[in-house]
Amino acid sequence: MTSAAPWTARLALVAGAMAVVILLLFAGARSVVLVAVGVGGMAVTLAGVWWTLVHRGPVRALAAVLAVAAPVAVLVLYALAGLLWVVLVSLALWVLAVASGRFALAEETGPRRPKERRVAPPERPFLIMNPRSGGGKVDRLGLREKAEALGARVAVLDPDHPDPVDGVVGLARRAVEEGADLLGVAGGDGTQALVAGVAAERGVPFVVIPAGTRNHFALDLGLDRDDPSACLEALTDGVELRVDLGFIGDRVFVNNASFGAYAAVVQSPAYRDDKVRTTLQLLPDLLTHETGPDLVVRAGELVMDRPQAVLVSNNPYRAGDPAGLGRRERLDSGVLGVLGITVESATQAAGLLRGRNAPGLVSATAGDVAVEAREPAVPVGVDGEPLTLRTPLHCHIAPGALRVRVPRHRPGVPLGSPAMDWHRVRRLALTTVRTAAGRGPHRSRLRRVRVPRASLPVRSLPVRRETEGPGVGRPLDPATLRPEERDAIAGHPVAEARFGNAVHRLHHAGAANGRVVATGHTGVGSAILTVSSDRGLRVRQRTPPAPPPS
Repeated sequence: MTSAAPWTARLALVAGAMAVVILLLFAGARSVVLVAVGVGGMAVTLAGVWWTLVHRGPVRALAAVLAVAAPVAVLVLYALAGLLWVVLVSLALWVLAVASGRFALAEETGPRRPKERRVAPPERPFLIMNPRSGGGKVDRLGLREKAEALGARVAVLDPDHPDPVDGVVGLARRAVEEGADLLGVAGGDGTQALVAGVAAERGVPFVVIPAGTRNHFALDLGLDRDDPSACLEALTDGVELRVDLGFIGDRVFVNNASFGAYAAVVQSPAYRDDKVRTTLQLLPDLLTHETGPDLVVRAGELVMDRPQAVLVSNNPYRAGDPAGLGRRERLDSGVLGVLGITVESATQAAGLLRGRNAPGLVSATAGDVAVEAREPAVPVGVDGEPLTLRTPLHCHIAPGALRVRVPRHRPGVPLGSPAMDWHRVRRLALTTVRTAAGRGPHRSRLRRVRVPRASLPVRSLPVRRETEGPGVGRPLDPATLRPEERDAIAGHPVAEARFGNAVHRLHHAGAANGRVVATGHTGVGSAILTVSSDRGLRVRQRTPPAPPPS
């Protein structure tokens, strides 16, 4: 946690309080009406969008007008009441409060870097390049020439081949049989997934070169999508990551597999020529279950009956991204993300204002997901590729199945903002952060810390509010900690561990979660004091290894 986190949390609390105070101060009792009118306008807008999607002809046109007119009418009512500026200022302060709070929570958590290890450059790398991906990025950026200059053997797919899928898998397998010690792909996520499956199957590392249109897999690996050639540095100065792979049956997906309305729309032959018109033409029947598969999705104890759309992802997407169009925090959590939408009426559509708490929106994680349907086969979108697969379908995740080689120097994955939690923000705002001489930042909360029962007899000693003293922020030898010194470090939780007849008092000076903050040694072992934000202090015994036999 940085020293800025508590101050940002305080800014969030102040901005949130000011938003409420301004609304009450200038609008008085009418503030309740203002909030009700605003929420009602948003609900009408969502209902209008729903009617636009599920109807055709004049009804669709009227619903679209309603969806646009509702927010405009709300702003006009605010202006006529002379309170438009109050609403806008209050709304701006509330947005600042939420943004600051989420930033503070992210700073408290700190960035999480995936485990990586330095590796020697490959001796016989083999790369497959799709010249059609990304509007011809392979030829435009000279990726083949740059890869060959680094010693890689490159196979360029035939642009006139109508279906290169079998050729991609066959090329990759033959390359490994001929001695390739690394596989890579310059193309879209669909091609990446096919070759990644071969790399995992044969146990060789895999290189991602984002030469496709979106390349969400490269995005979540922290690669530079704007400069695909920079990813070739993985061949000479790379590090290796272990990431999970998702499977639908025996087919690999690196991002997600989608079922329901979206998967059915992309199957239409007219979709590539006119996406918007095709979508609007097909959605009414799909959303009302007139056409399309009737799905039943089972993920652990969760059962979704007849959802309109389901997204199963290789690791869950961030909480603020229910559509699955953004980032995943990590690719090595070992679980699938499951997102499902079931909306049967305009009322349920308006209920989506509640976000992930909406009854029609389901978000969960699971190790296995089963998808059943009455139809013998259903449309599925696998990493953006439209397929038709036989039911029932089984999705599972293979933790750490793929070794990915990435450049040592890369943009990385930005730290995501966690969901807003006012209780955590308030607690963080009451945190004091100090930097002692020669040591890093310490955190001491102005509250009593409970020392839970451990494997050793442990009892908590008096804890008071933090004060200055000679022992603050200074590591002490637990064996020499005397009662008067305990008073000098008032405010730091102190625990007492007993080893037989020996007594060792240990103190915590505000170290980060999980760190060992003090140890006490005896002839039979050592006492270790660690700190956890949810469990307080913990003292445990660590005995030395047994001496080797003589």
